[in-house]
Amino acid sequence: MSQSLTLNVSEEVYLQLRRAAEQAGQLPEVLAAQWLSLFTRSVDIDPLEKFIGAFRSGCPDWTDNHDKYIGQSQQDDE
Repeated sequence: MSQSLTLNVSEEVYLQLRRAAEQAGQLPEVLAAQWLSLFTRSVDIDPLEKFIGAFRSGCPDWTDNHDKYIGQSQQDDE
């Protein structure tokens, strides 16, 4: 299912998009949709983010290094 989205961008951004679309043989809106699709697939969504600040861990850098600590814990369990 396809959804509709309207974006307001500066003239400079639109001109760059239009040039890139012309070079690719695409319409600007098609190229923009492709770029957004690629970007949203590459965004790293952290499933633990909702827990940040929810409890005291005694580890002041847990929010920045939780992946490291989880990895270390898994290695310790092996």
